[in-house]
Amino acid sequence: MPADPDDSPGFLLWHVTLRWQRHIAAALAPLDLTHVQFVLLACTWWLNAHGRSPNQLALAAQAGTDVKMTSQVLRRLEAKGLVVREIDPADTRARRLQVTDRGAELAQHAIAVVEGVDAAFFAAAPDAGAVLRLLRSLAHRASHRDEPVPR
Repeated sequence: MPADPDDSPGFLLWHVTLRWQRHIAAALAPLDLTHVQFVLLACTWWLNAHGRSPNQLALAAQAGTDVKMTSQVLRRLEAKGLVVREIDPADTRARRLQVTDRGAELAQHAIAVVEGVDAAFFAAAPDAGAVLRLLRSLAHRASHRDEPVPR
């Protein structure tokens, strides 16, 4: 007999994720950014700020996004004047990514907005540190793409 939905961690995570995503989307809408655009812009800005000029593949790996979708979203960010995709001299098939001044300013503002949403959303947790440790552990496990899904 199936468990009660309120006893299913996956089902509860699904609902929490949907609720959190709605809050993030609402906070980013006035900035004219979708959630995926924000993630890719913020990751590009962070990598640039740490002296890296990633290609689209490296950015997709950092963000945990699909490579083809990453390319499509980057084209949109480029059209908005937030990133520049330059041909990589070492591999003319690859594009190196750099945030523009406007993109860097928006990324930093959007990060502050999202961090505010996160702080408010996760304030309901009795032990925010434990939640962060759990999420970090699950995220690092999930990032090992070769790892088989437990059955």
